[in-house]
Amino acid sequence: MALPAYPAKPKPGDRVAVVSPSAGLPGLFPHVHELGLRRLREEFGLVPVEYPTTRQTRADPRDRARDLTAAFADPTITAVLATVGGDDLITVTPHLDDAVLRANPKPYFGYSDHTNVLNHLYRLGMVAYHGGSVLVHLGRPGAPHPLTFDSLRAALFTSGWYELTPAPEWGDEPGDWRDPSTLAVAPPMRPGEGWRWRGPSTVVEGRTWGGCLEILHWLMAADRVPSAAELAGSVLVVETSNEMPGAQEVFRIMRNMGERGLLAAFPAIVVGRPKAWDFERPLPVPERLAWAAAQRGAITRALAAYHPDPVVVFDVDLGHTDPQLIVPYGGEIVVDAVERRIMVRY
Repeated sequence: MALPAYPAKPKPGDRVAVVSPSAGLPGLFPHVHELGLRRLREEFGLVPVEYPTTRQTRADPRDRARDLTAAFADPTITAVLATVGGDDLITVTPHLDDAVLRANPKPYFGYSDHTNVLNHLYRLGMVAYHGGSVLVHLGRPGAPHPLTFDSLRAALFTSGWYELTPAPEWGDEPGDWRDPSTLAVAPPMRPGEGWRWRGPSTVVEGRTWGGCLEILHWLMAADRVPSAAELAGSVLVVETSNEMPGAQEVFRIMRNMGERGLLAAFPAIVVGRPKAWDFERPLPVPERLAWAAAQRGAITRALAAYHPDPVVVFDVDLGHTDPQLIVPYGGEIVVDAVERRIMVRY
């Protein structure tokens, strides 16, 4: 498989698609969605274009795929931004028109359930972008997080190298979208602890692949992931979702990746900071710390069995916690364990 190619970038004033191929939550939380759209216009100078299913809940997968295909087909659209994640995009991607997507490459931004689309575009030979959503990041309560917006701005408009940096403070307690008044209140944050490095002191350069760990497990079950040979030399980038999978589940997913031969393909692995708080499971801080430590331990245990010597970086701000750094999917990355730096090329 040829290396994925970078699509052309938008510029301020361009029209960009705003789509919901996963969950149609803009229809349930229009106040959050409108805030995100306003910031897209005012902070980035882009013109959002919605599609028929953008605000529809329970839209048919074929209709969502039709909207996504139409966004790529429209020559006036220069990028495609997802509104939010969900849990059934695996039923949408089979209905995409791959010929249209290949003929009209565009930057696609999404994470979580959008791992389905990111992986799909990767297999079509297109670099996409893990991160960014209209509701979660553009519609963040209080004010945009500066690290998220700087990363998103660079990923949208530039093509050079960008250094990811540890967040000086971070959080995993979002506002309650059911209460519009929470949009005025910034989410609580905690001091950052920096990244955690393990493995050899070396520099790894490669192309990224991965995404939300639970979605990768679904994709393996559906046999929609590249082979170990195709991924050889790549850097695995993974994070876990707001459903907060336990350490044993994380170990089993990583173990199954090892059994498939995938883990040994990656000379470096970048792991997102795990989200350890949810409305259904509001853990106190000590339990959150233990939760994150157990997840790191589960990944380390799986690697010990299947691939004991990669460079591993834990607690990078690229997943379901706040802020979120954008990572090119299929794009270039340098993981420097000597200087303890991570660079990506947007």
